[in-house]
Amino acid sequence: MVHLPARATAYLATAMGVAHAVLYLWAYWIMWQAPAADASAAELAAFYGGGHGAWVLAVGVYLLPLAAIAFVWFTVTVRMWVAVHGRPEHFLFSNLQVVSGILYAALLLVAAAAFSVNSALAELSSEPVDPSRFAGFPQFGLVVTVLLGSRMAGIFVLTTASIGRHTGLIPAWFVWPSYLVGLLLLLMATFNSAFVLLFPTWMMALVILLILRVRHAAPQTPARQPG
Repeated sequence: MVHLPARATAYLATAMGVAHAVLYLWAYWIMWQAPAADASAAELAAFYGGGHGAWVLAVGVYLLPLAAIAFVWFTVTVRMWVAVHGRPEHFLFSNLQVVSGILYAALLLVAAAAFSVNSALAELSSEPVDPSRFAGFPQFGLVVTVLLGSRMAGIFVLTTASIGRHTGLIPAWFVWPSYLVGLLLLLMATFNSAFVLLFPTWMMALVILLILRVRHAAPQTPARQPG
């Protein structure tokens, strides 16, 4: 079995974490400009029948699916980074981290489908846009992404912080604020933009911490090959 060195694993985790955060925030910024639930029929028809519909379709077809894929890679590479250091993981937290990460990525894919339905109908249909079709899907996508997704993100933050504390790979000054972030994601219910920034900001801080730790670590001595 081939194992990546700690430095390569850290760089890969950093790239995937940054990719997820950027793609997620870009998708959210586009969807935040979509008409609200109480928008008029004329506003809905103008938005999805015009050029904005193509951007919303890009969210569902490209941005959120790629964000989900990047997050899966991020989860795996973070676990690889822990394994490279040879320190035993907590069995419960380790498995909860994997399950919450998979569910979070799955919810992003569900939200991507919800966001893309309206724009896909507008792009593919030769008939005039029917505003009644477009009332609920974007709001459903926001609920799945922000409210339900944040619950799984909260569990991911809590378990990752617990793994870091158990293995000693994450300093205490980052572990305890991470517990607070995880509890906020798990318990709060709001569409406030600051709340949406919480999880991507935590991810960016984690990957920066990871890179700094790897750069300050002593270089590994390669094992002597037999013969």
